[in-house]
Formats: sequence, C-alpha cells, structure tokens
Amino acid sequence: MGNPISPSSFKPLFFIFQSKLLCFSLLYLSASLYFTFSQSKQCFFTSSSSSHSSDPILSSLYSYPSSYGEHKYAIPTTRSTCSSPIKFSDYWDVLRIIENYRKNPSSSSRVLRYMQGNADSFGGNFSTQERFSYFDHQSHDTEIPCGFLKDFLVSDSDRIAMERCDGVVVVSAIFNDHDKIRQPKGLGSKTMDYTCFFMFIDDVTLKGLKHHGLLNSTQFSEYKIGVWRIVKVSSQNLYQNPAMNGVIPKFLVHRLFPNSKFSIWIDAKLQLVVDPLLLIHSLVIDENADMAISKHPYYTHLIEEAMATARWKKWWDVNALKMQMETYCENGLQPWSPSKLPDASDVPDSALILRKHGMSSNLFSCLMFNELEAFSPRDQLAFAFVRDKMRPKMRVNMFEVQVFEQVTIEFRHNLKHSQVANSATKIPSTKTTNRADSDLLFENGRCFNYLITMWGDKSLQKPKS
Repeated sequence: MGNPISPSSFKPLFFIFQSKLLCFSLLYLSASLYFTFSQSKQCFFTSSSSSHSSDPILSSLYSYPSSYGEHKYAIPTTRSTCSSPIKFSDYWDVLRIIENYRKNPSSSSRVLRYMQGNADSFGGNFSTQERFSYFDHQSHDTEIPCGFLKDFLVSDSDRIAMERCDGVVVVSAIFNDHDKIRQPKGLGSKTMDYTCFFMFIDDVTLKGLKHHGLLNSTQFSEYKIGVWRIVKVSSQNLYQNPAMNGVIPKFLVHRLFPNSKFSIWIDAKLQLVVDPLLLIHSLVIDENADMAISKHPYYTHLIEEAMATARWKKWWDVNALKMQMETYCENGLQPWSPSKLPDASDVPDSALILRKHGMSSNLFSCLMFNELEAFSPRDQLAFAFVRDKMRPKMRVNMFEVQVFEQVTIEFRHNLKHSQVANSATKIPSTKTTNRADSDLLFENGRCFNYLITMWGDKSLQKPKS
C-alpha cells in the first residue's frame, strides 16, 4: 500500500504553482495595460492647452438606482490596433468655431422645400418611381417628401425646446423599452452651453423608466435624466414597428431641430465617451464633410450586408430584402470598387452618425427615410444606393471602425420577456419568416451581374442576348 500524500508534502508544490500563476497573471495584466494605453495613444492626439478649464466634467452626471443596471452587458472592443488616429484641436478653439457657426447663417442660400399635407402613412409610402424621381435635385422649387405627412405628436414645451437648440444636438431614441439611458462621458466644462441632448421614447419605455423610479408620475412638462431631455412621443400617427419609429429622429433630425447647425445621432446601445464638440470638429468640420460615419467592421459590399441580415434573422421578411436589392440592382447599383473613392465602403455602421446640417445632408436624410419606409428600417441596406444616386453629391467621411470603438462603448440591448411590452406596439415574436425566392443567381436575377462582379468570377458572366 503506497504512502498517502500528506498536506505538508503537497503544500510546497501548490505554492510553487500558485506563485507562477500569480507572476504570469501580473505579467499579463501589465502587458494588457501597456498595450491598451499605447493603442489609445495611437488613436488620439490631443492638443495641449495652457488652461485647465477645458478639463472634462468629472462629477457624475446622474445617479441611477441599482435596479436599472445601465452599465450591464458591455460588449468588448475587438480591434487590437489603431490605424486611423484622430487629432483633436484645442477645446477652446473648437468652442469658438462652433460659436461662429451658431451666430452666422449658412453661406448657402439653397434650402430644401418639404412636401406638406396628409397621407396614409407618416412618410407617404411613395412608389419606387416616385421616390427615385427626387434623387436628382436640380430645381430648388421642388418640394421633397420628407416625412411629417402625419403629425409627430410631442408636447408644446418639448417642441419649443427643440426649435431653440441652435448649436449641436445629440439625439437618441428608445422605443419598446429596448435599451438603457446612458450618460455621456468626457464632456468639457462649457459643452452643455453649446450642446442639447434629446432622447425620444414611447409609452412602453416611459412605463419602464417610471418603474425604476427615474421619472415620477407628476412631472410631465419637462422630463430630464442627467444631460438628456426625455421627449415622450405619442404612438398615434406612427408605425406599428418600434424600429421604424426610431428612424424618424435618426434620419429626420434636421426637421425636428430646424435651427441646429450640427447633429450627432447615437444608438441607445452606445455610450458616448468623447466630447461631442471635439468629435464634430475633428470628423466633420476638419474633414470638410457633410456627414461622418464609421465603416462596417466586416462588410464592404451592400449585398454582403443584405445576406447577413437574412442569415442572422435581423429582418423577418427575407423576400422583401431580396426585392429591395433587386430594385437597386435594376436601377444601377454596383459593388464597391476603388472607383467609388473617396467613399471607402458601401456599408456603414450607422449606430453613430455625425452631420453638418445643409442641403446635401438634409436631402440624403429625406431620401433615406423614404427608402426605409418603403422596405425596412435596416438603414445600412439603402445607404450606398442613395449616396451614389443622389445629386448633388454628399461629402462623406467614412472613418475606421477603430475610431468608432474608441469614442463609444457598446452595450447589449435589454433582455426581457415578451410579455413586458404591450404586444400592440411591436412585431410579434411568433411572426414567421417570409423566405425569398431562389432565383437571385439565375440568369433572370436582377443582381446576377452585381454578384459575379463582387465575386470576380468571369466564368459566370451573364451571356448577352
């Protein structure tokens, strides 16, 4: 019978293993911290300022109850390198530049005229031929369909506040209680004097906020949570799909805030961690761009994103996705190629959109909204077609995804049971998938040439008739 291992004989071996593990852990932690900070320094180069007044606000902007869990389910960044550094100008210089935009009217006298009246839907639900007829905007007397063909019902006090916002507006929305309200970080000491923060919500989200004690039942004239002014939108006149209702403030921000010079749309799943004035100056003004938006982390071609949307069931009507792609192919959609430069991709990550309000970006937003109403709220699927076909052209700064991951923190959407929300305000979870016909690659498929060009397979070239 062998001798049993005594505790005293096991102890040295255990401590040797434990000490090696501790050393390895400390080494790994040190390397990770060094790598993290060295990479972040590669991404950001900020000018030094002799004044300390530009330091960010360090005090907490709002104290959430523990039950709300606004910082749960953060998604880690995936980029290990940063090949696209941003240079931020001095904070006080940026304030002076933004102030000049606020005081001086736009140098362009060309202003869009918007279609008025009543329609069956908020956006008018125009036919393909009608929508495309507005892409070439030659006459400034032409009225553009741009939503609001039914009333967008908000309180009078909210509407007045929206019209008074004349600098930079940061906009987000939560419909169907889909996300948390998160406070931005890194705001400069004077940023709130130049920036408005507006969060649009519906009845379901309002109920959730009151449940967590973030809003009380008596206050209604002005809801405030931290920096965000909460605007409750009536579901009357809007869409049954909450995602489509979120498209209204996302793409019609220039109509909701007619006096704002710049806007930042940020999905509610994101937390902004860089001052919005610095972002507008660096990504829009310095780049002489009408819009700044991140490239998609994985896809370059539009149909790649459409296929992924169907594969991951991000939209239930796959046949409608196919019809949308065929409509665009039939009307001249081409895969991305270097000939489209400086537009670096056909697929953006539209969770963060920075805009200079002007004729080109406003026209793009109107045209985009009409496409989303026609097909689905999956805005990445219409982006390249509208950008390429509209006239006059819009200057887009498509920045690298590393920048997106450095200026925001991404969180997962709310996890909740289907019975939490009123079923009348959302698409039922039992809705069956509407599958697509399988002729996309056949000779009669309208996207046949697009696909073989994208894949570079000349052997599949469609024969000439």
